[in-house]
Amino acid sequence: MVRTPWNRDELLLACALVAENDWKELRQGDIRVLELSDLLRTLPLHPGDPSADPRFRSPDSVSRKTTDIATVHPDYPGTPTKGGSLTRAVVADFVERPGEMAAAANALREGIASGELLHIPAQAEELGDDGKTTAREGQLLARWALHRERDRGLRTRKIRQVQKLGLPLRCEVCAFDFGVSYGQLGAGYVEVHHITPLHASGPRWTALEDLALLCANCHRMCHRSYQGRSWRTPAELRDMLQGGAGTAV
Repeated sequence: MVRTPWNRDELLLACALVAENDWKELRQGDIRVLELSDLLRTLPLHPGDPSADPRFRSPDSVSRKTTDIATVHPDYPGTPTKGGSLTRAVVADFVERPGEMAAAANALREGIASGELLHIPAQAEELGDDGKTTAREGQLLARWALHRERDRGLRTRKIRQVQKLGLPLRCEVCAFDFGVSYGQLGAGYVEVHHITPLHASGPRWTALEDLALLCANCHRMCHRSYQGRSWRTPAELRDMLQGGAGTAV
């Protein structure tokens, strides 16, 4: 069988393991390697059923990947192994933003353990324009976030809360109002967005205060993968609009 390349979600979990191990590789008999091997073989990330191949994310392959990760860390004194550009990129993300990346790995593990991430269908916007996942938090957390925002009950409750407060149903970034622009067709319509990304908040019950009202354009821009990020808060996007394109990504 053809070897299945590692993707960002898998590398996120493996890199977190190496970081917890003081940026040292882990041997194939290590219980942490065995546990990660079992976990990676369950993730819905690759077409077909790669787990039918016993070599797929085997303890040996996971151990070798921890070696790749450890040897591309800036403090490694020897010659790096040929782990690939994505491995180097994920390690660089951990070095640059260790807290954020560790939180993303923890959120991913929690989502997998809850069973939710294993049953959510792919979402159209979870990949970047190049068809790849460029977000630091990985494809599965982006998928989960997009799926949550399509919860009709959550959207309805948020709209009712705003209406009870006597506030307009308009975009919190650009102030676009569907009702004003489209009349009765747009009356009462707006989209909802989670202000805090999953990798920062972790899996938890969503309070209405955690949601922002957005127009379709601003909603997409809050989620759009750009320069290694797939998330920006509505406040960051608003600052970007006020300060000029590209200043708050």
